[in-house]
Amino acid sequence: MSARSIAAWVGTEPVARPIRAIAIHASHPPPTAMHPTQTSANPLPPHHAAGTLYRVEHLTAYAYEAPVELAHHLAHLRPRDETTQQCVLHDCVVEPAPDHASEGHDVFGNTRRLFAFYTPHDTLSVNAISLVRVQAPTPPDFDASPAWDDVRGLLLYRAGKPFVAQAEFSFGSHFSPLFAQATAYAALSFAPRRPLLEGALDLMHRIHADFTYDPESTEAHTRAPQALELRHGVCQDYAHVMLSALRGVGLAARYVSGYLRSRPPPGEAQLVGADASHAWVDVWCPVHGWVAFDPTNDRQPAADYVRVAVGRDFADVSPLRGVIRGGGEHTLEVAVRVSAVES
Repeated sequence: MSARSIAAWVGTEPVARPIRAIAIHASHPPPTAMHPTQTSANPLPPHHAAGTLYRVEHLTAYAYEAPVELAHHLAHLRPRDETTQQCVLHDCVVEPAPDHASEGHDVFGNTRRLFAFYTPHDTLSVNAISLVRVQAPTPPDFDASPAWDDVRGLLLYRAGKPFVAQAEFSFGSHFSPLFAQATAYAALSFAPRRPLLEGALDLMHRIHADFTYDPESTEAHTRAPQALELRHGVCQDYAHVMLSALRGVGLAARYVSGYLRSRPPPGEAQLVGADASHAWVDVWCPVHGWVAFDPTNDRQPAADYVRVAVGRDFADVSPLRGVIRGGGEHTLEVAVRVSAVES
């Protein structure tokens, strides 16, 4: 990035792309000074008290060739509290110490951290460490899934009809717009009266089969139309294509960012996208709620997935992004590790 006299928007972390990794040592101490608001207020219900406890480490480091004079950053790094997931502890250390920092929730219920610098600096590191307990979700009853075209009708706007909040995820977005090719691609999986989840599962299988996982083929700013044409990409591209396809036939679907377990249990295969931020898709079903599908790995997420944020597409949930003035060219290093502490 060239130095500019005006602020430049920086999308800082592409998903699952080759970036020089920073070593994370197993001896790195756990977070000791947790912010009191970071302790979960939404514990897992009693029947979900088991599951796997993960230690998640996500380190991002920037080195700038010239001082950054002014910077505002937005981070989505704290795992969500949900029915099958509890963030037990979380700490996020920013160096140098920001001149201003605050934390809250966005419109999708994600925790977001805002921090700003008003003094020059030539490096930036953000180290997020979390302890998260994850329970495998109950597999949905595919036989109880309603026909997809009935769900589409439920999501359509009609004057005087009750508002369905999930309908906001049936519209196109920046990275996953509505376009004819995606709608035609989805139509092969959604014959009239086919159960919604059966169609979504078939669509996931087809994307996985038709696409080649290739980190060199796309960029962080690649949108679904380009990814569908290429049939190459990374998890971000797979998710964006699936979103455009589902929304194209009138269904509600959202982008999920998170992590995969770095090392699988003995005897299980390594998942594509481990040791990096990962992306997959939630599809809304009025019977089952949000149901997750991972087209990159051709499976439904289980207890080896950690959910961090949900939104319309990657633009809503980027792990770290910001606006800076100055800085010149920069180098970026990212390291992610998800380790099972107990299970």
